[in-house]
Amino acid sequence: MVNWYKTWNNPLKNVLWWLVIIGMLGSLPLAYMRHQTETSTKNVEFVFDYRDLLDISDVQTNPQSFVAQQLKNMKAAGIGSMAVYESTLGEFKESRHIELYNSRDAAALTQTFGDPNENFTYVLFKDSATQQKLEPLIQKTFADLNVGIKPWSFKNRNGLIIQMSLDDASIKGMDPDPITLQMLKEQGFQIVVRLSNRRPFVTNEMDKFLKQLHDIGVKRIIVDGNEVPGYTEEDTEVSLNKMADLLNKNGIGLAAIELLKEPQKGFNTLAKQTNYNVVRLHSFTEKDGEKLMEPLKKAELEDRIQGVADRFVLAVKDRNIRMVFLNAKPLKSLDKGKLVDPLSAFYESLQGKDGAIPRIEKAGFTLGLAQTFDVHTTGWQKVASAFMLIGGLSIIVLMISFFIPEATLVFFVLGLIGLVGLHTLSANLYAQALALASAISAPSIAIMLAIRTVRSGAAAKWKSGLAFALWTLIKTSVISLLGVVYEVALLNHITYSLVLQQFRGVGALHLLPIAIAGVYLLFFSENNTYSDKIMNIRRILTSFISVLWIVVAGIGLAAIFYYLSRTGNEGQASTVEKLFRSFLENTLGVRPRTKEFLVAHPLFVLGAYLSLRYRHAVYLIFIGVIGQLSIVDTFAHLHTPLHISLIRISYGIVFGAIIGLVLIAAWEIITRSWKRWVPKLSK
Repeated sequence: MVNWYKTWNNPLKNVLWWLVIIGMLGSLPLAYMRHQTETSTKNVEFVFDYRDLLDISDVQTNPQSFVAQQLKNMKAAGIGSMAVYESTLGEFKESRHIELYNSRDAAALTQTFGDPNENFTYVLFKDSATQQKLEPLIQKTFADLNVGIKPWSFKNRNGLIIQMSLDDASIKGMDPDPITLQMLKEQGFQIVVRLSNRRPFVTNEMDKFLKQLHDIGVKRIIVDGNEVPGYTEEDTEVSLNKMADLLNKNGIGLAAIELLKEPQKGFNTLAKQTNYNVVRLHSFTEKDGEKLMEPLKKAELEDRIQGVADRFVLAVKDRNIRMVFLNAKPLKSLDKGKLVDPLSAFYESLQGKDGAIPRIEKAGFTLGLAQTFDVHTTGWQKVASAFMLIGGLSIIVLMISFFIPEATLVFFVLGLIGLVGLHTLSANLYAQALALASAISAPSIAIMLAIRTVRSGAAAKWKSGLAFALWTLIKTSVISLLGVVYEVALLNHITYSLVLQQFRGVGALHLLPIAIAGVYLLFFSENNTYSDKIMNIRRILTSFISVLWIVVAGIGLAAIFYYLSRTGNEGQASTVEKLFRSFLENTLGVRPRTKEFLVAHPLFVLGAYLSLRYRHAVYLIFIGVIGQLSIVDTFAHLHTPLHISLIRISYGIVFGAIIGLVLIAAWEIITRSWKRWVPKLSK
C-alpha cells in the first residue's frame, strides 16, 4: 500500500506543474473577454449638480444672470450634463419661480392681522406661465399627502395656501422642475436625474414619470439617498422587479457611486434586473471643493488644481470611471472678505494647463454620454471552469508540497472533493476562495523556489551573478503571474468591474505570502529530516531573548505596521510621496508601485547576485516576496483595466531591475574600496 501511494505521490509534483500551465492556458480566453468588455466603451460624462449651482447663485447680486453665465462656462469647460433632483418648494424659490411665506410673513405682507393659531405655507407664483407649469405639480404632491390646499393671490399674482408649516412643506419631494428641465435641454445639456425613495412607490405613477424623463432624453439616474426607488422593508423583490421593468421599458440605466461608506439598499438587485445597465461614478464632493477655496498662495492653489486634474484622469483611466460628478457650494472667506466658490478652479482643472479633459482625450477617451460596458461572453466559460478548478487546486497543492511533500496526493484528492462541494454550495464563494488561495500560493511558490535554488547550491553553478539575478527576477515574476491568470479568470463577472461585488479576503494576500515564505526560509529550506526541523523550531522557541532581539522585533513590527498602513485603498502617503507619485503618473502615463520598483525588486536582485558568494544573502531574496505579492495584488483591483495593471507591473520589474543593478554596482564599489583601503589604514 505504501509503495503504491509513493508510486503515485512522488511524480505528482511534476504533473501538478503541467496542470497549472494547462489550466492557465484554458483560462486566458476569459481574461481576454474581460479586456474586451472593459474597453468596449470610451465615453466619459462630466456632470454638475444643478442644485449646487442654485445655492451659489443665491448669494450673488444677479442670480439668474450668474446661472446663465456659469452654464455657458461649464459647457465650454466640457461639462455636458446637469444633475437635477426631485424638486421642492425650497428649490423652486431658489430658481426664482416662486416666493414663499409663512403665516406671519404673509400677514405682514398683506398688512392684516393673521390667525395666531395658523402656521401655513403661502406660495406666490412668478407669473401665469410659471403657475401653469408648477401648480399641477404642487397640487398633486400635497393632495397625495392629504394636505389641504387652496388658492391665494396678492397684488394680481396668483398663489396657493398649503396647510402645512413652511419648514415642513419646503422639503417635500415632487417631480423635477419642468421649467429647469426644458431650459437645460434647450441649452444642450444632457439631463441626469437624482431619484430618491422618499415618496411612496406607485407603479403607474413611476411609469408615467419615467416616460416623461425618457421623452426629454434622460438615459441614467443617480440614486439620491441610502435606498433605491422601489426599495421597501416588505415585498422588496417584487417592488424592485417592477422598478427594474420600468427602467428597462424606458431605456434608463443607473450610476454606481464609488467609495460609498455603505452600499445603497437594493442597488445590486436593481442592477441585476436591468442587465447591469450601470456605469461607475466618481464624486467630487462639496468638501473636496472647499480645499480649492482656502486662503492659498498662487503656487499652492495651482498645485491643488493640478491635483484635481490628476484625480479625474486617474479615475477614468485607472478605475473604469465613466461619469464624474461635480459638487460645489459657496463659502464665506474671512481672509478675502467675500463669498467664494470653486467654479473657476473647476474650469481650470478641466481645461487649463495639463487639464483633465485634454489628457483624458489623449488617453483615447471621448466626452459624451456615459454608456454601459458591452459584456463579452464566450461558450468556453463552462469548459474553462474545469481547467480553472484543476489548475487552481494544483497551484495550491504545489505550495503545500514545499512543506509536506509526502502528503501531496492526499491534499490534491481532499482539495478536489472540497472545491467541488464548495462550488455546489455557492458558486460565488467557490470562485472567491479559489481565486484568493491561488493568488496567495503563486507568489509564495515563486519566492520559495528562489530560496531553494540558493539553498540547494544550484545558484552557485552560475558563472555570472548578474545573469542569475536578472533571470531569477524574471522567472519568479512569471510564476507569480500564474496566480494572476486564475485570479482574473475566476472573477471575470461584470459585477467585479463595476464594484457591485467585492473580492473578499484580499487583506490576507498582503501578509500570508510573507508568513509562508518566512516559515519556509527558517524551518523548511534546508534539506533535513522532520526531526531536525522540529529541533530547529524548539531551539528558536527556547532561545535566550536578549534586548537586541526585542529591539529587532520592535523594528520588525513597526515595519509591518508601516507596510499595512500603506496598503489598500485606505493606505496613507506623505505629501512628498504624493508629489513623486504624481510625477511618475504624468511622466510614464501609468505609475509603478513604489514598494515594487524602489524596495522589493531591487533588494531581490541584489540578494540573488550576492547569494552566489554569501549564504545569508537569501534573506534579501526573501524581502522580494513583497514585490511578488504586490504583482498579484495589483490585479486584485478588479475595477482597474487589465492593460493598465500589466503596464504597471512591467514598469515595476524593469525599473526595479535597473535600481537593483545600481545597488550591485554600489556594493562592488564599496566592497572593493574597503578591501583596498582598510588594510592600508591599519598599517
